[in-house]
Amino acid sequence: MRTREERSSTCIQEEDLLLKHYIWDIWFLLCLPSIECFCRYLQDAFKVPLVIQLTDDEKCMWKNLSVEESQRLARENAKDIIACGFDISKTFIFSDFDYVGGAFYKNMVKVAKCVTYNKVVGIFGFTGEDHIGKVSFPPVQAVPSFPSSFPHLFSGKDDLRCLIPCAIDQDPYFRMTRDVAPRLGYHKPALIESSFFPALQGETGKMSASDPNSAIYVTDSAKDIKNKINKYAFSGGQDSIEKHRLYGANLEVDIPIKYLNFFLDDDAELERITKEYGAGRMLTGEVKQRLIQVLTEMVERHRRARAAVTDEMVDAFMAVRPLPNMFD
Repeated sequence: MRTREERSSTCIQEEDLLLKHYIWDIWFLLCLPSIECFCRYLQDAFKVPLVIQLTDDEKCMWKNLSVEESQRLARENAKDIIACGFDISKTFIFSDFDYVGGAFYKNMVKVAKCVTYNKVVGIFGFTGEDHIGKVSFPPVQAVPSFPSSFPHLFSGKDDLRCLIPCAIDQDPYFRMTRDVAPRLGYHKPALIESSFFPALQGETGKMSASDPNSAIYVTDSAKDIKNKINKYAFSGGQDSIEKHRLYGANLEVDIPIKYLNFFLDDDAELERITKEYGAGRMLTGEVKQRLIQVLTEMVERHRRARAAVTDEMVDAFMAVRPLPNMFD
């Protein structure tokens, strides 16, 4: 049977080293928002400390938001993250606006001196129209992979290795980091890169905040989810029941099947649905109905968990403090 992790499209670099060093308790996780649930799985499975970076400064510079609005959104983001169930005794969440300075900033300067302007333009595609804030940002995202950036957590543990589960669009930052790290005396961070969910409209579409019907949001109501799946989720089924019974569904393009592949925990049920739908014995409406059930239950669980997260809990997770039991 396949596990949820085997279903995802991942790229693991230096995994043998990480598993070897896991035995000696000398690695930690760096998480960027968008892949929190997988980070929660890794934290639970390996009992390792987790650092979560909220790049509120990046939002300010790329999305033309005010500093204050970016900070507010970061705290809201933190509530969604905490609702995933992270262990506070092993988790430190920080926002760039609040934390950058001291040892963290010193590492930023070291990284910045190792990367030429030509190289950063080549990696990130900056143009003469981009403001200098964008050009200066990559070191901010690079240095959380160095343990010395967090002296309150990892003082004297500069040999720690870092594993970064992240979305594929973050790869340029960490390819740059992997190039620089050995020159500064640090281990290269290892990456697990996840692919993006396809838009509801199909693989050729793109999830976009400007099109609320391109994705399912954790703020969607049960009615919203049902409407989006029934109306917008691209189907690989045939255009008539007769043809569908004869030829079956094209599973390569079917969005409900792709989403169930990520979200349905029961592998036996997933295998059954895939087989029956592909053979034409199960109809598109039936598959969509099962997906609606799965997503509605998942979003409702998250909504209840998030409602229980208070501002005091956010402050506790973001407090600069030692984590004495982080490897227990």
